[in-house]
Amino acid sequence: MDIICTLLRFFLYFMLAWIILSYVAGYGRLPWGHPIRKIYDLANRVMEPLLRPIRSVLKPVRFGTVALDLSPLVIWAIVLILLQVLPC
Repeated sequence: MDIICTLLRFFLYFMLAWIILSYVAGYGRLPWGHPIRKIYDLANRVMEPLLRPIRSVLKPVRFGTVALDLSPLVIWAIVLILLQVLPC
């Protein structure tokens, strides 16, 4: 059971890094060959299959011309609930 709890905590840290990298890669104007961009692309390949089913149900919230994707928040909440339910 400790392995599952450790993996879930690692996933939370991984997801936080992915969120930060998405801002850096998207708004930092990094060239395609930049190492940070390559790390973000790898993390995105891991996260995208998890987010896709939630995005199909939960559409982005629109604020004028800006859309806020809430699917990472849903996965974050699910992982936190699992950490509370499991005997860690």
